[in-house]
Amino acid sequence: MTAAKVPGRGPRERMVFSAAQLIRRDGVAATGMREVAAHAGAPRGSLQHYFPGGKEQLVNEAVTWAGRYAGKRVARFLDALPEPTPSGLFGEMVRQWTDEYESAGFAGGCPVAAATVDCAETVVSTREAAADAFATWTGPVARALVDMDVPEQRATSLATLMISALEGALLIARAERDVRALTTVARELGPLLDSATSRDR
Repeated sequence: MTAAKVPGRGPRERMVFSAAQLIRRDGVAATGMREVAAHAGAPRGSLQHYFPGGKEQLVNEAVTWAGRYAGKRVARFLDALPEPTPSGLFGEMVRQWTDEYESAGFAGGCPVAAATVDCAETVVSTREAAADAFATWTGPVARALVDMDVPEQRATSLATLMISALEGALLIARAERDVRALTTVARELGPLLDSATSRDR
């Protein structure tokens, strides 16, 4: 779906969304301003109007958007569980991607990871935006774990583990064109995550 077909977004929001979608598919280097404008259904001249900092600003805002999106989805994942558990939450995080890959193919990955790979050593502002995006994602996961009786001192560490495992499995899944790595991390990490709760101790 192009951004132009997504209801409720103005031109600026559509361009940020489009940049995130193109970055997750093609990476930063291959995502041009012209392609973003076309995907968003926006006049090319509007890019300069909304993003006077050029491509760097647009990429950074797309990365920031992706971090917020991932963080907000945590609540939706929890709502899908009859009884929230750490393994259940991680399973939902993984299922988002296995569903996409099984239905639409393996073209897309995480835009934050893509921007990190492409720009971490060359564009300081993008590296910082990516670090902030991962923090924006990690925070809600850690808070959810605390709500499920994971001790607070472990929650952030386990949230980092969950996101790190997911990101690594995404890379392997795209390379193999198979969801094996994703289902493996969900299965193997689930018992470890659940054992961290203080329930029934």
